[in-house]
Amino acid sequence: MAGNGNMQPHEATYASVIGMLKWGAVGCAIVAALVIWLIA
Repeated sequence: MAGNGNMQPHEATYASVIGMLKWGAVGCAIVAALVIWLIA
């Protein structure tokens, strides 16, 4: 766990991971829509 007052690096890592998850979800939705469009 983080020590006393050493949360800043952890918050930065958390923010970057959340950002990647958001863009990953958007990317997956676009790919899924493309696949559905190609199949239909």
